[in-house]
Amino acid sequence: MASPKHEWFSRRAFFKLLGAAAAAFGLPVSLRAQTGQRKECNMKITRAGSQPSSKGPTDWFTGTVRIDPLFQTDAPARAQGATVTFEPGARTAWHTHPLGQTLIVTSGCGRVQREGGPIEEIRPGDVVWFAPNEKHWHGAAPRTAMTHIAIQEALDGKVVDWMEKVTDEQYGH
Repeated sequence: MASPKHEWFSRRAFFKLLGAAAAAFGLPVSLRAQTGQRKECNMKITRAGSQPSSKGPTDWFTGTVRIDPLFQTDAPARAQGATVTFEPGARTAWHTHPLGQTLIVTSGCGRVQREGGPIEEIRPGDVVWFAPNEKHWHGAAPRTAMTHIAIQEALDGKVVDWMEKVTDEQYGH
């Protein structure tokens, strides 16, 4: 068995040889070799608590809901995410997402429903996927708060289409 130092040297030697062979055949060795420039990449850290919380608008939510933004990407990326906390009985209105939505339940007990389907109970660790343009709602259980991370992508700048509110009968009170 070769020593770790010997394995590292062998990989290094292999890549040097590969680069030399590519150059001999006129193939570009790297982007830097092609352009003579190095692409700048900038990591971004958004500190916890650096973005203000907001109340869920009454046009889109029933009950008390708090939205804490997590991230919003710049083009060409189009993902965004938020932590959403629903007090007992609180819920979204019916809505769709043009590119779908993922929910990751982090605490409490909640409910989700897609149009035409049964109400499903969700708990911490559960991951829910709604397909693009699937009409659905989600929120807390009647007597327990629920928090989830919501992740969705924008299509032509739009992440959601809001519809009518979920009635108490639909919610299952």
